[in-house]
Amino acid sequence: MIGKRLFLAALIIWTGLAATAQRIVYSEPDRDDTRRMDFEIAGKIGGNFLLYKNTRGKNWITVLDNDMQQVAKVEQDYVPDNDRMINVDFFPYNDFCYMIYQYQKKNVIYCVASKIDANGNKIGNITELDTTHLGFAANNKIYTVQSSEDKSKLIVFKINSKNKSSYLLTSLLMNDKLELLKKSRITIPMEERNDFINDFYLDNDGDMVFSKFFRNNNDNISKAAFVVKYAQADTLQMNELKIEKTWLDEIHIKVDNYNKRYFLTSFYFQERKGNIEGLYFYAWDKTKAQPYFESTNPFSEELRKEARGDASIKTAFNDYFIRNIITRKDGGFIIGSEAYFTTSRFNNWNRWDYLYGSPFMSSFNNSNYYSPYYSNSFWGSRMNNNQSVRYHADNITVLSFDDKGKLEWNNVMGKTQYDDETDDLLSYQLMNTGGQVHFLFNQQERRNNLLSDYSISPDGQMNRNPTLKNLDKGYLFMPKYGKQVSSRQMIVPCLYRNYICFAKIEYSQN
Repeated sequence: MIGKRLFLAALIIWTGLAATAQRIVYSEPDRDDTRRMDFEIAGKIGGNFLLYKNTRGKNWITVLDNDMQQVAKVEQDYVPDNDRMINVDFFPYNDFCYMIYQYQKKNVIYCVASKIDANGNKIGNITELDTTHLGFAANNKIYTVQSSEDKSKLIVFKINSKNKSSYLLTSLLMNDKLELLKKSRITIPMEERNDFINDFYLDNDGDMVFSKFFRNNNDNISKAAFVVKYAQADTLQMNELKIEKTWLDEIHIKVDNYNKRYFLTSFYFQERKGNIEGLYFYAWDKTKAQPYFESTNPFSEELRKEARGDASIKTAFNDYFIRNIITRKDGGFIIGSEAYFTTSRFNNWNRWDYLYGSPFMSSFNNSNYYSPYYSNSFWGSRMNNNQSVRYHADNITVLSFDDKGKLEWNNVMGKTQYDDETDDLLSYQLMNTGGQVHFLFNQQERRNNLLSDYSISPDGQMNRNPTLKNLDKGYLFMPKYGKQVSSRQMIVPCLYRNYICFAKIEYSQN
C-alpha cells in the first residue's frame, strides 16, 4: 500500500468518562474500488472525510460527507502522466491537508507537495520540496516525511548510504506553511558493517530523534544509541544505551512532548536468541539533557500464563511484537503488544530467520539511498496472496507503567485470528475516546467475522462492549488500516464482495 503506515499512539488525557459505540455508517463501494486498489485515509477536513485512491495509474481524492455519501471524486491530474508514484503521505489540518508525494521522471526523484481543500481540490500551486538525481532509473522510495504532534512542523529527509561507513543525512525542516526553517547535511558514522538506523520521529520543537544500533546478521541488538538532531543544529547528539548484559529486539521510540522526554523501549533477552524476558525502558529528559531513567521490567509468571496462548510459559512472548506506545500527562505510559506469526507446510515461523532476515525489513535499495522501514501492513504488502502461508494474529497484551517504569496493571485480550491468503482482516486498531481506549478487531462467531470492541479504562478495567450497531452482513472490516479522524470518529476500510468501501464508526457519551 502506498503511503504511510498510520500508527495511533497519541497522547492520552484521561477524563474518566465512559463511551459506548453509537453506530456504523458505510460508504457505497465504487465500481473501480477493487480490493487491489491502493488507498489512504487522508483525514477529516472541514467536516468531510477525504480518501486517497490510486487505480489504474490515476490518483483520486474521494470526498464523503458525514453520512458517508460521496459528494465529490476529484482526479489529481497534476501528477504527471507516465511517471511512477512512489509514495504519498497526508497531513491533515482543520480546513486543508497536505499531500506530499514522490515520483520518478527519468532519472530524477521528485518530492513535491500539494494543498487540498475540503472538497478534494488543489489549492494554489504545487510546491517542489526537493529532488534527487540518480545515475539510473530506480523507482525506490527515497524521502521520508514526518510531522510533529501539534502539526506545527514537518521534516523531509533522505539518507545517502553509498559510503557504507559514513551515511549522509539531508533534512529540510519546515513550518506548517511549508516555509523552510532549516536545511542540514550531516554525516552519520556507521562504524560497523552491521550498524543500522531506524525509527525517526519529530517533536514539537522541530528536533528529530532516531535509533542507531548494531545487529550481527539475524542476531539480537547488542549495542544501541538514540540520536538527536536538534532543529537548528548541524550535528548529531549520540546517547549510548547501557545494555552490556542485555540483548534487545526491535527498538521503538515515542516522543513525549508534554513532559519534554523521549521514551525508548524494546523487548529484551538475557541471552542471545533466547526467550523474551520482559521490557527494556530508556527515558531521556530534554530539559535537563540527561537520562530520566533506564530499567528492565521482567514479565511475571502469572502474566506469561495469561498471555501465552498455545506457547509454553517460558516462550510466552516470543511471538509478540510491540504495536503501541501511549504516553500520559503524568509521565506514565502504556504499551500494547500482539502475538503475530505465520505457519506453512514448508517450514515453521522463526523470529530470527524471518523477522530480521525479512525482505520487508531491508532498508537498502538499488539507488544507494537508505529508507527507514515503513509500511501500512505489518508484513510489508497488502497483496500477499501466498496461499501456502497462514497468517496468525492472537492475544493482545496491554501493560501500564508509572513515570519510572514501575508496573501499575496489565490486561490480556484473548483472540485467535488467522487467514491463508492475506492478513488484511487480522490484527487491531486503537480508538481513544478520552476516558477509554478501545481495541477494535475481528472475531469469528458462527463462521462470521464480527468487529469486536474491547475498552480499557484509566485504572486498567477491561470491558467487552456490546456488539457494534449496524454490523451488516457482507462487510469485512480491515481495522488495522483504520484511522481516528476526530475525538469520537474512526474511518475503517471494509471489503464488500470484491470491492473496498469505508465505514465510519462513531462513538457518543453515555
